Amino acid sequence: MTTALDLANPDTFPSRRDEDWKYSDVRRLLRTMPPASPVGVVHGGGPFFEQGGDALTFINGRAVGDDHFTAFGDHVVRLRFVSEASETGHTVTATVGARRNSKLIILESHEGAGSAYVAHNRLTIAAASGAEIVRIVLVDEPADALSITQASVTLGAGATFSQTVLTTGAKLQRFETRVKHPGEGTRVRIDGAYLVEESRHADMTTEVDHVGGNGETDQLTKGVVRDAGRGVFQGRIIVREGADGTDARMGHHALITSDRGEVDAKPELEIYADDVSCAHGNTVGALDESALFYMEQRGIPADEAKVLLTEAFLMEVVDRIGHEGARERVRAWLMERL
Repeated sequence: MTTALDLANPDTFPSRRDEDWKYSDVRRLLRTMPPASPVGVVHGGGPFFEQGGDALTFINGRAVGDDHFTAFGDHVVRLRFVSEASETGHTVTATVGARRNSKLIILESHEGAGSAYVAHNRLTIAAASGAEIVRIVLVDEPADALSITQASVTLGAGATFSQTVLTTGAKLQRFETRVKHPGEGTRVRIDGAYLVEESRHADMTTEVDHVGGNGETDQLTKGVVRDAGRGVFQGRIIVREGADGTDARMGHHALITSDRGEVDAKPELEIYADDVSCAHGNTVGALDESALFYMEQRGIPADEAKVLLTEAFLMEVVDRIGHEGARERVRAWLMERL
């Protein structure tokens, strides 16, 4: 097992020898502890500002006010991780949760400015029995940043957790989510989309551990790789002994639009229980040439046709977002980058 990452201790930097990090070799890019990032100033309200709610903000590893938030009843919190640094490093630890029968919508943004910084964000999320948490994440960072976000999610019986992450990658970027699934009517949906170009790298790693019976997990990740970009998907669903009645499904589908792009995908199911319904699927391919030809024959320029097909491919993930205001904001964010 990989030692917990600590920017202050180079011995903990994972490398390709660590199975969970074989596609995202931190040690190759980061040999020594980076100097600490300076105090920063937050500008603006972030991409979800118009959605309102409370704000939980961190800049260069420091909290602007509280470093935790707990929902009683129905709440929206805008969770912002802001990096405004050059050739320095910072770590954030944050906690959010929802009490019993509460609903919390987390509108999360990772906003990067400066260059060549190292950011490590650690997030603990907890939903009590009967609670609902919706997490929607936009990640927008410089091409030369090294960024790792690790979230640990704990759920009570009958809770609901939904997550959608969209990212454009960085020099090395990893977005990791690990969920402890109790079963007992708990429902989990984990979705993601990556759009990487130039030489950017985006790693989406997830693990959902079913420790009790009669739980659901539904996962859909889609990616588009252009130029010399690299997309990584690692999804693991574990069904422990005794977790009978589990319904778990995982899908990863990617498009590579250049000869230099790369996608590494490792979907895994570990099943130690009987009477379960589990499946996973994985496809990596190119844009449909017949669809492109059809569109060009009807007067649509080739570049525009490629954008339209790419949009349709990725929007399946966006359309699964239940919060209307956030869904439209995410749609606009993605269209700006297409």
